[in-house]
Amino acid sequence: MAIKVLVVDDSSFFRRRVSEIINADPSLEVVDTAKNGREAIDMVARLKPDVVTMDIEMPVMDGITAVREIMAKNPTPVLMFSSLTHEGAKATLDALEAGALDFIPKKFEDIARDREEAVSLLQQRVKAIARRRVSARRSVSAPAPSTPVRPSTATRPAVKTPPTTSAPQPKERATARFKPSGKRYKLVAIGTSTGGPVALQTILTQIPAGFSKPILLVQHMPATFTAAFAQRLNSLSRINVKQAEDGDELRPGWAYLAPGGKQMLVEGRGSYGRLRVIDGNDKVNYKPCVDITFASLAKSHQSNVLAMILTGMGADGRDGSRLLKEQGSTIWAQDEASCVVYGMPQAVASAGLASEQLPLDRFCEAIVAEIGNG
Repeated sequence: MAIKVLVVDDSSFFRRRVSEIINADPSLEVVDTAKNGREAIDMVARLKPDVVTMDIEMPVMDGITAVREIMAKNPTPVLMFSSLTHEGAKATLDALEAGALDFIPKKFEDIARDREEAVSLLQQRVKAIARRRVSARRSVSAPAPSTPVRPSTATRPAVKTPPTTSAPQPKERATARFKPSGKRYKLVAIGTSTGGPVALQTILTQIPAGFSKPILLVQHMPATFTAAFAQRLNSLSRINVKQAEDGDELRPGWAYLAPGGKQMLVEGRGSYGRLRVIDGNDKVNYKPCVDITFASLAKSHQSNVLAMILTGMGADGRDGSRLLKEQGSTIWAQDEASCVVYGMPQAVASAGLASEQLPLDRFCEAIVAEIGNG
């Protein structure tokens, strides 16, 4: 049976274009189109589509408001179309927090080298999120406040005062639920893609202030999005979060997000290492690429890395995880039930590289227990 798709956009041209692309795949079928969020809510209730593609800016009701109502009344996987601008980035992050599962640039030339590749990517994204049981994800996707303007990280203290609205620290119950290995580490590294923004927010907002190691974050994301995403994570977390810059010296209690369109590598200089942010090879599919960052860690930090692969399409991270494991580092993977797309974690687990497969809501407590105070 074909996957039923509802296409929502205020542009009749774009509705027709997206519908043609989706209907070109025999496993997909556009059941109807809507020109605003209000129509979309009514059609979701009536037609029960498997996936909704949603524009953000529309008259009558915008896409973010529509996503919130759909998730409250008839939870359905939603793929957002986004503009690759700073404002588009913030709106897209708002949509993901509202419950959308994934996003894709509205200008197809921004996501692929040619039309055939763009068509294939859109079809793959629709099919990938159609497999996701949305109701299982609602427990980890709560709307968060919009990002406030914050002072430069250069002038802020290394440890932030915990906000009054922050989640309780899970450290005390972690020791009872997760048995640490006793191994010692220099840093934590996390790689993710589809579903990653919500997954990273879920984990980082629970990490306690004064966390004793640096954290590296590699999220497949456009170049115009990562600065806004890092700022948002920073505003919600007890630890410091910033977009990585070339030459950054890694510090405990800081998380470094790889910038979109670049590759993030780690050199073994200093107490915890130093970052190199480079353009990298244009032939590499992902910028940033988990494999490239993890491979550099295998060289610079050998056995001293606690690495994990979270939700995402494809297999990025498998080769880098293999290199890390060969050096004696520890690899964890997110379990299938809590993933938006069980691609990257499955690749790592199937290769026998993951010593733990954890649900998303247990990662923070496990990280804190495994790292300990050392």
